[in-house]
Amino acid sequence: MNMVDRRRFHRRYGKTDQPDVSPDEGQAEQAAQEAAARAEEARRRAEQQASDKAEALRREAEDDALRRAEERARRRAEVEAAREAEKARETAEEQARERAHAAAARKAEAARLAAEQQARQRAEEQARQQAEADRKTEDARQATERQARQRAAEQARQQAEADATRQAAEQQARQRAERQARQRAEADAARQAAEKQARQRAEEQARQRAEAKAEAARKADQARAMRANPLRLETRVDQPQAKRIPDPVDPWSLLREFPVNDAHLTRNRIVTASREDPAHTAFDVLRTRLLQALQEHGWRRVAITSPTKDCGKTFTAANLAISLSRQENCRTLLLDCDMRRPALHRVMGVSPTAAIGDMLRGEIAPQDHLMRLGPNDFHAGHNIAFSFNGLIEPYAAELLQDPRTGAALSRIETLFQPDVMLFDLPPALYYDDVIAFRPLFDGVLLVIGGGITTPKEIKEVERRLGASTPLLGMVLNRAEHTEINRYRY
Repeated sequence: MNMVDRRRFHRRYGKTDQPDVSPDEGQAEQAAQEAAARAEEARRRAEQQASDKAEALRREAEDDALRRAEERARRRAEVEAAREAEKARETAEEQARERAHAAAARKAEAARLAAEQQARQRAEEQARQQAEADRKTEDARQATERQARQRAAEQARQQAEADATRQAAEQQARQRAERQARQRAEADAARQAAEKQARQRAEEQARQRAEAKAEAARKADQARAMRANPLRLETRVDQPQAKRIPDPVDPWSLLREFPVNDAHLTRNRIVTASREDPAHTAFDVLRTRLLQALQEHGWRRVAITSPTKDCGKTFTAANLAISLSRQENCRTLLLDCDMRRPALHRVMGVSPTAAIGDMLRGEIAPQDHLMRLGPNDFHAGHNIAFSFNGLIEPYAAELLQDPRTGAALSRIETLFQPDVMLFDLPPALYYDDVIAFRPLFDGVLLVIGGGITTPKEIKEVERRLGASTPLLGMVLNRAEHTEINRYRY
């Protein structure tokens, strides 16, 4: 502890560790104390000054520190602001970049869509142009094919006309020969009839003479017997005469006849009636080939059908039946078995009185349903009968495969002994009528519609009928017809 501190301590606590001194020493001590007081005063003033100076320096230091702190805070704030500003700038730039990217993406998508739209439009335009070119090419091809078909049809028509002329000449020659033969036959028949009548008259006269002689002999015997035994009662036993067996009645003669309207048949294209259309020769050829095929195999039942509608199956069946009726030794039956859309009665101009379904079920006798061709001016034979139908059968396929149908057809064959039975059936590609009727016919004629039937449909019919069904032939009808219409039942 220095002196100053010790004195300050003594003044504070009133103690001193100094020993008692003498007055001189006291004065000296007093002087020393005064000097010390003065020194202390000076020191206090110095300290005060130092304190003031220190305070001023402190204040200056504090001010300086405050300034430095404020400067540092300002700098930190500036740095933070700069960071915030940089961050805000970066955020703004990022947002601007994102907006720019989005705008660019939208522009690119719009450009892509526009390019795709243009590409589609160009492709559609090219496709349209190609389709137009293909259509023109197809039209040209069809026109060429149509011209070729027309030329072929014209050639066929000319050939048919030439054949018809030749066949007409041959027919006239045959008719003259047949007329001469018929006249000779009639003369021979008349001569034979006269000879037969002469023989019959001679035989009748001889028989009568023999009977007269026998009667005279019998009476003479009776007279002798009466003379020999007059009491004997005469007993006469009449011998029963043998009953005469009537000639069998031809069931064809029991069938009703329907009137024939030549104009109606002509309107319905029954060309084999008037034979004015050269096309009738095609049906005569078909008739001859059909008869040869049936005789070769011992068949008689022929189904006539087509793949689809409007191919002309009923037209073919009616013309073929009329052509067959001119065969004197051939009896023909044509049955309308298209019970979903019967049309044969309209073609022939007849109002049916009974439904074919009733005959097939056995509800009516065949002789009450079948009808013969009546008197006509086109010299068609009477050895043809028709089974017309004016009633739509809702269960046609079930009826066609019903055992009663087979039994009815067997009764018809037994009773009328037809040589050919034609069945007009529905189109083969609609429902199952033809397949259901398959066990009841021997072969099939398939009518093909020109411009209507496709090769695929023909193959499908063959597939449905199966390899075991004899295909007697294909009849091409409507060779110049090009409009396609589907059959709908």
